[in-house]
Amino acid sequence: MSTLRIAIIGGGPGGLVLLNVLARHNISATLYERDAEFASRVHLGGVLDLHEDSGQAAMKAAGARCWDEFVKYSRPEGEDIVFTDKTGVPLFRHLPAPDAVTPTLPEIDRSVLRKILIDAAPEGSIKWGHTFVSASPVDDTAQWELTFANGYKTIVDLVVGADGAHSRVRPLVSDAKVAYTGLTGAEISFAPDVAAAHPDLMAYVGNGSVFAIQDGKILGAQLNGDGRVRTYAWFQGAEDALPADPSEAQTFILAQYEGWAPWQRQLVELADLHAIYPRSLYTLPVGHSWPHRAGVTILGDAMNLMTPFAGRGANVAIFCKNGICSEPL
Repeated sequence: MSTLRIAIIGGGPGGLVLLNVLARHNISATLYERDAEFASRVHLGGVLDLHEDSGQAAMKAAGARCWDEFVKYSRPEGEDIVFTDKTGVPLFRHLPAPDAVTPTLPEIDRSVLRKILIDAAPEGSIKWGHTFVSASPVDDTAQWELTFANGYKTIVDLVVGADGAHSRVRPLVSDAKVAYTGLTGAEISFAPDVAAAHPDLMAYVGNGSVFAIQDGKILGAQLNGDGRVRTYAWFQGAEDALPADPSEAQTFILAQYEGWAPWQRQLVELADLHAIYPRSLYTLPVGHSWPHRAGVTILGDAMNLMTPFAGRGANVAIFCKNGICSEPL
């Protein structure tokens, strides 16, 4: 293993893929994650479609174990996607080929993808319960001293910020600020048994996703691999518009979709009140770049934060053409 000391901040798909790619090339690294354990937020996050030329290529680069597990747990049928207007009338539908040998956009639950990458990582390479606070340059070197909220400190040769939209590593290399898009909303969901009790609703959701779009509003539902249905509601408004009280939040969301198809409103009405999470959308400037600074870089949402509508965020986060995935360090 390389003696270069590398710290990866953030245990999302991007940071975890990087950790595994480095290990495959005999380069040791330590990933620091603020969550106390994997299960801390396993209930959050929907499904991801990994593209052949990016996300899937990165999973292959992360090693045979990662790729084999991805193939095992990804769902080709999850490519099924429908777009409707607020009346519920289908405007477009994409169905994956039933005899597809190599699906182009298989779906996989974000939590399942993370678990695959965590299980494949070298033992002891992930430090849970480490919330990154700051990094200070070490005098007369290109090294950095990292400080964490639990009091832990360490000196590294390279720090990689994979710590998301509101990255604490980004300011070390860039003055760019995230901008609110004007779209606010929430992530909501209901359990598999609720889904099973509403077959008429599930006929609209199908095996993949259904998106209703009109009047500057979006209501998108996804079938997760465990049978849970996760819905994202986005609409124009103040970024802190969603009430903190769950019942009030549900009522507020429903009010945004007044007059929409009954089955669309049902996605909100059936939501688990203990699982309503604000999801305002932010972006970084298009073409965001920064001057080189020795010993520090960023990736994923910390680098190129975008809205989720193109389905590219996770793919970009875990894939670096002609970069770390192909020729690390």
